[in-house]
Order: sequence, then structure tokens, then C-alpha cells
Amino acid sequence: MLSIKKYAAIDIGSNAVRLLISTITEPDHKPVTFKKTSLVRVPIRLGQDVFTKSYISDENTERMIDTMKAFSLLMKSHRIEAYRACATSAMRDAKNGVAIADKIAKECKIDIDIIDGSDEAAMIAATDLHTLVDNNKTYLYVDVGGGSTEFTLFSEGKTIASKSFKLGTVRILNHTISEEEWLDAEKWIKAVTKPYSRIEMVGSGGNINNIFKSSNKKMGKPLSYFYLSSYYQLLNSLTYEERISELSLNEDRADVIIPATKIYLSAMKWSRSKSVHVPKIGLVDGIIKSLYQNSKS
Repeated sequence: MLSIKKYAAIDIGSNAVRLLISTITEPDHKPVTFKKTSLVRVPIRLGQDVFTKSYISDENTERMIDTMKAFSLLMKSHRIEAYRACATSAMRDAKNGVAIADKIAKECKIDIDIIDGSDEAAMIAATDLHTLVDNNKTYLYVDVGGGSTEFTLFSEGKTIASKSFKLGTVRILNHTISEEEWLDAEKWIKAVTKPYSRIEMVGSGGNINNIFKSSNKKMGKPLSYFYLSSYYQLLNSLTYEERISELSLNEDRADVIIPATKIYLSAMKWSRSKSVHVPKIGLVDGIIKSLYQNSKS
């Protein structure tokens, strides 16, 4: 018997809010498949408020409520069976984050889980990553967000270490990151990767996906350190307006892409990685996987 279910995942990030609706098909005696039916992204940039003023503004609170009402209607139209909404760094750090989550629960009928960095890293690691990596190799997985970056070291198919740092693109743009945070990340990556002679990197997040798309490489082919470094130099040589007009970047991508590239390049340097794989997975995919696993338990 063929089983078809629809689940939804909401990722409330520091730069954008996303809704993924996924169709899960379970055929008899065949592997389960996960198909992205719909992906909606709204660039609210909550981190702009939180990392400079510690509060989410009234204007962005209203935008959040409007967005969640729209997401609620989309989920209803798609007739989803289950959903989970997770908020990360910005909502976590906002002094009014819990109050806004309560307001959204009342007005939009969407319950939001404000998760910590370790939960975020674990959920991303629960994605299809194991099917994309070689169990005989060692990988540093780097997920760059607006408020934080999650690093996870995998070796021989197992998670060796995982840590979240407040190295977020929106934080960097707002100059709210101390030099100590960079040094802590550098020390941690160098320490966990030291026992391994060869490390490959896996990158996730909207910025690395965008860079990969612009490279015109085939899916499965990694980006080299040299390519990423050259692209970083190109980005820095252009003005914000030129990055929009010449590289066809969205307005909310044209500024954060520079600090994001700096984080990926730094992680490659510290881990001695010469290439980065870009499998196009993220927190929303991890949420869908966790919903599916919970339905089975």
C-alpha cells in the first residue's frame, strides 16, 4: 500500500522566515521519498532589531504575524498532517521573543519552539546528510545563518563534535560580534579537526546555495577554496547596488553574502579543507525529518 503524507516546517531565522511543505511517499518495499512541494521565504530580518536593540520592533512583530497567518492558510490549503515551527538566534536573544511567540500562538494558531544552538545543529545533522557523504571520509558541516553558525564534525558516518557560535551574518553586518567569538570558533575547529589528516567541508544556508548556483557546477561537484576566495574578492569589489544589478542578488542577500562567504572561507582555512560540498539542505529539511521520525516512534 502506498502511503502519502504532507508535513510542514517553519524556520524563523535572523535574516528570513521560511515555510517548507514536503510530501512524504512510502511505497511498499521501497525507500521513503521526501519531495519539496512548496518553499516560501519572507526576508523579515529580525536580527537587525535584536542584535542592535535586544527587542523585535512593533513593525517586524506585525510582519511576523501577517507572515504566520499566510503560512497557516497555506498549510491548511495543502492539508498538511503535522507541522513544526522553530525559531533560532534572533527570537532566542530577543527580550520579547517569548511574548511574540505567545501572541502568534493566539492570533495565528501556530506554536513556535524557540530552540537553542545545539538543538539547531542536531536537527540539521538529522537531515539526509548521511546519504550525501562518504562514510570513509571526515567532514566539517557548516550551517551559516543570520544570528549563528553551527559547526558539526562527522567522521566515518558518526557525529564527533558539534557546536554553535554567534557568528551570524546579520550580527557581523551590525558589528555586534567580538573578536573573541572569532577566536573561539577558530580554536574549536582547529582542535576538533587536528586528529584528521584530510577534511572536506559541507556548507548549507541560503548564501552558499546562491554561490553554488552562480558557479554553474553540476550538483554533487564541490566548490574549491580558490573559487570561493575569488568570488569573495569579486563581491568586495562591487557596491551593494552593483551586487544586485550585476550578480542578480536579492536586496536582502546582497549584503549578508559577504560575511557569510568570510565565515565559510575561515572555516575552510581553519580545518585545512580544500573544497566545500553544497547539498542544499538546512533546518527546514531537518524539521521535516524529525516530524517523520516522531510519527514512526
